[in-house]
Amino acid sequence: MILLIIGINISYMTLTTLRLILVIKGYPKVASLLSMVEVFIYLMGLTIVLDNLDNPWNIAAYCLGWGLGVYSGSLIEQRLALGYVMFEVVVDASEAALIGELRTRGYGVTSWFADGKDGKKICMTVIAKRKNEAKLRATIIGISSKAFIISYEPSKLNGGFLVKQMR
Repeated sequence: MILLIIGINISYMTLTTLRLILVIKGYPKVASLLSMVEVFIYLMGLTIVLDNLDNPWNIAAYCLGWGLGVYSGSLIEQRLALGYVMFEVVVDASEAALIGELRTRGYGVTSWFADGKDGKKICMTVIAKRKNEAKLRATIIGISSKAFIISYEPSKLNGGFLVKQMR
């Protein structure tokens, strides 16, 4: 009974975590289909626990399954890596070859010159699929070990290099 409760709650919370991420990332149809399975599993698990409240181990199993489900959902989300990542990169002007190298590797790069504390800089905005974030970071650091990098996830994309590629 305890293993069943844990298994049900792991399944439920994994689906809950994925559904929430899908809604945030803009996949409402998939999320709504997932939610139907999610609520069925939730009701099954809750019914088992409520019918057996006399055993505190059932409640503990419910809580353990909940926590493990959130963890497993987040691991799955990391593997799926839905969406895009935007890099803001600043390098010394002498490292302009980075722009061409990134473009050669298929990344969309917009660049401009700027004045930094220690001289001329090149600023770049680079966009990539989120699953390529570590690869892009390694490429930049491999070419310019002192690059200043900020990365974040854009919520909406319109036009530009990557959007054209997706069509």
